[in-house]
Amino acid sequence: MKVRYIAILTLLLISVGVLFPNGLSLNSIGPKSLGMGGAFVGLANDYSAVYWNPAGLTQMQKNFVGVFATDIIPMGTYKNTLANIDAKTKTNHYISPNLMGYYHCELVENLIWGLGVYLPACLGTEWDGNDLKNLTGTKDFEWMSKIGVVNISPALSYKFSDQFSVGAAFNIFYGMFDMKRPADMGPLGVHQYTESSTGFGYGVTVGALAKVHEMISVGASFRTKTDVKMSGSAENPGMSSIPGLAPPEKSDFDRDVSWPMWIAGGIAVRPMDGLAVTADAQFSQWSKSEDEFTTEFKDAKWMTALTPKGENKFILKWKDAMQIRFGVGYEVNEDLNLRAGYYIDPAPAPDSTYSILFPSISYNTFTLGAGYKYSDFIFDLGLEYLIGKDREITAAINPTASGTHGMNIFAISFGAGYEF
Repeated sequence: MKVRYIAILTLLLISVGVLFPNGLSLNSIGPKSLGMGGAFVGLANDYSAVYWNPAGLTQMQKNFVGVFATDIIPMGTYKNTLANIDAKTKTNHYISPNLMGYYHCELVENLIWGLGVYLPACLGTEWDGNDLKNLTGTKDFEWMSKIGVVNISPALSYKFSDQFSVGAAFNIFYGMFDMKRPADMGPLGVHQYTESSTGFGYGVTVGALAKVHEMISVGASFRTKTDVKMSGSAENPGMSSIPGLAPPEKSDFDRDVSWPMWIAGGIAVRPMDGLAVTADAQFSQWSKSEDEFTTEFKDAKWMTALTPKGENKFILKWKDAMQIRFGVGYEVNEDLNLRAGYYIDPAPAPDSTYSILFPSISYNTFTLGAGYKYSDFIFDLGLEYLIGKDREITAAINPTASGTHGMNIFAISFGAGYEF
């Protein structure tokens, strides 16, 4: 049995690494939790507890391995009447495969270990350059950004009693960043800038789960800020035209980026058999992570040309944000479970640093889901629709992004797993 379990985990781990694309950050890991609006810290009663609250793994009676995939479809708009721009993002499908499982330790009673290979954070967008050519002297350039993280997360959970459990997960982040945008070089014209980079970072998630009443459980979870050291290469054909300097068109670079500290608390109430009502408050400390990123170009001439103007920096100045989430799950019978949820997700980016390549919109989100058990197999489906609030940005505050910005997102997540 152990050999079969390890073989399945190894195979799925390899497949995730091969298939991973990119998408937007929805922070709703797992189709069950997604269907309940991500209000899962105080419930944490399936494999996605590895992400939400590792202490929840102690609630599982059997061993389990499963995969799930989420398809994210962003639909963004940008209108600028003065520049005669009415643009929409390309309709891309960002499909992310994920793996999670857990196993009861046979050497230590009440100890469970788990493993997750999943996408905890992603952000991306792509525009048709022809729709934005009035921003670049009527020339058609590529506008695209992709930021993604794959997290390999081994976890341990221990049950001290039927009322209290704790857990921890070690997070190994592999970050990826690609970007294409026009670079306005003044009298030297506008040129296509392209860059790509990858890097590793490490962090920890710790959690606790307490049953304070036979109908009520509460949970808390904390994830450390994770610094990722990125390395890659950049290309700008216009660099070779700089008088008296003439840098090469390409340069390698290093850049340190961060994903925020996250802390959450949740409650799950079971007022009657088969019904669970949940609520979470989840805080992301964006101000300490998405503040300012500095790029250290390896080519000295690139640094000489860009550093004095501050063009080697990403200035974001994002603000801390609190998500409020609600969910409900109802067991129709021992095989069928129905779910629904809602959450509020405020935009962390201020108007002054907003960019169409890094859209930051406030959302009202509605979710639905269902789960079905057949023998030892479990199937879950989650649907999520994020309704974005349009942002009006004035030229006085941010001339490069003035206009009306909007974004709606549809996501569907499906999972299949096996208990043994």
